[in-house]
Amino acid sequence: MITRRQLMTAASLGAIAVAAGGRNAAAMMKMEPPWEWQKKHGVVSPVRKDPEPTKDEFKKYPRCPYCGMSRKMWSHTRHLIQYDDGTAEGTCSIRCLAVAFAINLDRGPKKIWVGDAGSDAKIKPLIEVEKATYILDPNKMGTMTHRRKWAYADAAKAKATGAKTVTFDEALQAAYEDLGRDSMMVRKRRAEKRAHMMKKMKMMKEMQKN
Repeated sequence: MITRRQLMTAASLGAIAVAAGGRNAAAMMKMEPPWEWQKKHGVVSPVRKDPEPTKDEFKKYPRCPYCGMSRKMWSHTRHLIQYDDGTAEGTCSIRCLAVAFAINLDRGPKKIWVGDAGSDAKIKPLIEVEKATYILDPNKMGTMTHRRKWAYADAAKAKATGAKTVTFDEALQAAYEDLGRDSMMVRKRRAEKRAHMMKKMKMMKEMQKN
């Protein structure tokens, strides 16, 4: 069985985010694109001392520092980590959590939370990963990944999806296994999205001239 510490040393930094299809399309159009956010803030933001990471979570950790995606918009897959040195950070997904662990090799995770994908709330509540049941579904896209890795507080809801149910450590191992393929997929999707946005802006400028 691979330990969490071994998993933290297993991978290198990949790139970046999967678009969420048509979901919340209007809100997404108003938001600053992840790649533009990264230009301003860099690929990795420094971790901060935080004794209460879950308090005012979205004010302190509004964007994933490894891809620039809005954590509130992807509340159903977000993760929040408190390290053993008292620092903390938030990611949009278990994929970016894997990246965080690979970078912060000298920091051990003290506590980790994940959004409950099975909740009916608009903003999914956080649950401790040890108490969550994760699913691995190769037939459905996840946040930042071709293989869905969602967490549920209710094990029955997780099993009802029909997907394989796993522990957090198994889901994290799967995230490391998928990093290469996911990174290539995300690069392609981001390039296509940028090209589409540039084309749309060009058309709008031409319409304004006429």
